[in-house]
Formats: sequence, structure tokens, C-alpha cells
Amino acid sequence: MNGSLAEQLRAALNAARKERDQARTLLFSTILSDVRNREIELAKTLEDAETVEVLRRGVKRRKESVEAFTAGRRPDLADRESREVTALEAFLPPGASDDEIRTAAREAIGAGAKDLGSLMGKVMPLFKGRADGKAVGRIAREELAAAS
Repeated sequence: MNGSLAEQLRAALNAARKERDQARTLLFSTILSDVRNREIELAKTLEDAETVEVLRRGVKRRKESVEAFTAGRRPDLADRESREVTALEAFLPPGASDDEIRTAAREAIGAGAKDLGSLMGKVMPLFKGRADGKAVGRIAREELAAAS
């Protein structure tokens, strides 16, 4: 697809409207509203990387909802949220692999990162928008334990 990520989301919204797909229409209009709110907050048009952050937050919220609905024995609502996660993830760039994160963590440890805070400070910026902080933290802890 060509154009900015926000334009791609708008095109998906228009397609969902034409197909009279209420669920997808609501999903994309909600995400575009989140994007617009972030633009107002920052007082500028978002770059694609910033739009990706908004999308990732939306995905994270929906994944948390899936867990809550599953725990609350509401599989119908959990399924709906899962479909929304899948629809939003289609707009995200490919994530970083565990191996990529592990390699960066080993390099940071080799460069002198001795504790989790300094290691995360060096590794997280490398994967901003491409990896979940929980995954980076898990791998960073594993690599620190292996190095000591």
C-alpha cells in the first residue's frame, strides 16, 4: 500500500463502510480517533512511527481485554477483541524477532550494561515500535542471568 499509515487506515475505514461491516467500521474509526487525539496532544501531524505507537497501544488494550473476557468466561467478547487485534496487526510493521533482541542484549552487556535498567536503556530504543517492552524485558533478564 502507498501513502502514510493514517491514510491506509482511512482507506480501510472507507472500505469497511462500503461493505457495511459495522465491526470493522467501528474499529477503524476508533483507531483513527486515537490517532487524531494524539495529533492534538502533540500539536502536529503524526509520522508513521508515531501512528504505529498508537496502533500498538490499541493492540495492547485489546489483548488485555481478551485476557479479561477469557477469565470472565465471555468467549464471544474475547473472540471479537481477537479479531480486532488481527485487523490492527495487519497495519503494523513486522516485529523484531527474539533472536534480534537477544543479539542486541548480548552486545549491550558486552559494552558494559551490568543491570537491567542500563540494559533496557540501551536495547529498547533499538526496537521502538517493533517489539513489546515485556518481550524485551524478558529476554534482557535471561541474557543478564546467562552473563553472570
